[in-house]
Amino acid sequence: QVQLVESGGGLAQAGDSLRLACAVSGGTFSTYTMGWFRQAPGKEREFVAAINWYGGATHYTEVVKGRFTISRDNTKATVYLQMNSLKPEDTAVYYCAANQQTTWYIGRVTRGSSYDFWGQGTQATVSS
Repeated sequence: QVQLVESGGGLAQAGDSLRLACAVSGGTFSTYTMGWFRQAPGKEREFVAAINWYGGATHYTEVVKGRFTISRDNTKATVYLQMNSLKPEDTAVYYCAANQQTTWYIGRVTRGSSYDFWGQGTQATVSS
């Protein structure tokens, strides 16, 4: 049973930083493509960032480029999302997800339906 547990959410002010972490257990983390998604109140879940199995490729949604950084530590089976220069519109529940396919294809890694396992989410709230 693969389990994903997010942490690191909380309250922040505009311009601050938060670092989210997602610890994965029960599977072969080092082979997974990992993604971060978010869902704001009243909105659909949206893609935020993804990273391939060894960290050599990343992709971001346009609105977070230059502010967010996704990374992973395969020795710790953990993926991170460093969020800098936060804005109130970044307020959402953030979910990490694991895709068992190692092939990197942008059209796939940005789709929630491509992911096999999901965490329970962590809330990040940014005040102005």
